[in-house]
Amino acid sequence: MKKEIFKKIAIIVLITSLFAGCARQVNHTRGNASNTQTGAIIGTILGAVIGASTKGKSKRKRVLLGGAIGAAIGGGIGYTMDQQAKEMADKLNTNVNNNPNAALNPNNDLIVSNTDKYVKIMLRDAMVFETNSAVPTKEASRKIENISDVLKNYPNTIVQVVGFTDSRGSYKYNQNLSERRASNVGTTIFNSGIKNNIFSKGCSYNKPIAPNTSKENMALNRRVEIYLYSNQNEVLDSCLENI
Repeated sequence: MKKEIFKKIAIIVLITSLFAGCARQVNHTRGNASNTQTGAIIGTILGAVIGASTKGKSKRKRVLLGGAIGAAIGGGIGYTMDQQAKEMADKLNTNVNNNPNAALNPNNDLIVSNTDKYVKIMLRDAMVFETNSAVPTKEASRKIENISDVLKNYPNTIVQVVGFTDSRGSYKYNQNLSERRASNVGTTIFNSGIKNNIFSKGCSYNKPIAPNTSKENMALNRRVEIYLYSNQNEVLDSCLENI
């Protein structure tokens, strides 16, 4: 009996890993499957497997019921991330933009995007801070308050604020500047009274958007990125990971 149970668990784990990989590939290469659709597909299959594994009079009914429950759970996870991105974009008077080249457009001083793991809000330094300052401007503070207003609806979302600079000056100087800018944005969010866990960190001039070979490119690299994660296990090192 135990052997059969372990066998079924192994099958479920295998299916989860296979379809999770496929889901990431679809989102990455085609962009046609939303997080909600991806979660629902995985949930449906797992629910059906679990339904078939349980005891009852009608195996067909168990499979259908398990699939429906799994779809609801899986779809709900994806829906939450998609919905947070949409609400953030609406509150900031923009649209969700998942184009990987969007950050290379200097006219995009605020970009909201999302994947199956997180929502990202990118803010250009020129829009957030005065020159050589780490204190958000009044306009930037209002935008950050709008972000906080949405987060009040998602108290379990983990917030990670990350600062980036260009390569002018020493690494140590830029590390300190990026930390202070990220910390001040994080503090502004925290002071709004939200219940979310908030973390901030500086990345100096690591992970540039464009080569630091011109003033225009350097302006692209000076930014603050706010990541919203559904749980602690999804949190990545924003200074190193290609996210």
